[in-house]
Amino acid sequence: MPKTWSAGRFKLTPSPHSPLIMGIVNVTPDSFSDGGQHNTASAAIAHAETLLKEGADILDLGGESTRPGSQGVSVEEEWARLAPVLKALVPWNVPLSVDTLKPEIMRRAVEVGVDILNDVNGFRAPGAEETLAASTVGGVVMHMLGEPRTMQASPQYADVVREVTAFLQDRLTNLEQQGVGLHRLMVDPGFGFGKTLAHNVSLMQATAAFSALGAGVLIGVSRKRMIGELTGIENPPQRIHGSIAAALFAAREGAAVVRVHDVKATRDALQVQAVLLGG
Repeated sequence: MPKTWSAGRFKLTPSPHSPLIMGIVNVTPDSFSDGGQHNTASAAIAHAETLLKEGADILDLGGESTRPGSQGVSVEEEWARLAPVLKALVPWNVPLSVDTLKPEIMRRAVEVGVDILNDVNGFRAPGAEETLAASTVGGVVMHMLGEPRTMQASPQYADVVREVTAFLQDRLTNLEQQGVGLHRLMVDPGFGFGKTLAHNVSLMQATAAFSALGAGVLIGVSRKRMIGELTGIENPPQRIHGSIAAALFAAREGAAVVRVHDVKATRDALQVQAVLLGG
């Protein structure tokens, strides 16, 4: 994978066994993980500040929930949630990511000054590739089977690792043809986005293989249903220990970025592991 991720204003370099930490800021009323605790600009900004103090390398802001069964919102509603937070955070001079599948939101976010576009739809919507290509920002290309409302209805694959790998390779090829180099891209297997527990486990075990695609690998399993199914814990905020175990595994397997809710706990665990592994 590229040693450095070129993302807008920043060149981001993960360390051996210690990936970059992307802290999650959900500016939504219906997030699965925090129940809308940061659903105002002031609350989201305060949470962003906390995550940075805890050691986040990147902040990932989302204005539309993509949890299973979620309903979409309009461009204007999503932007109304994001705009005041982005405008407050851009001057902080920290790497900012926007989690959106709408090209119009991507375009506006780039104009405001964000550094990364994180697209659960893999830049497949008309205009998404072009928006990324016309900028210098980084991109996260994720695999999703179907769309959020129905993706968990009955996901099926003949070979989940092979099929997700082929999808990501195709997306990278398309983006390269648009002029977006691999040094600007991360791939995300899309845990929980049209996958059963068995699918998620297989994809997690294939983390190292995804690096062979030439882009960095982003792993996002924090507090997700797969952690709940593996631990028997129903309440997402209580899935911290299982989430950290997954982050540690991803780091050992070469992940460049881990996207998490619990930044301090994850950073502490990664720091100890990196020393013990000789990093």
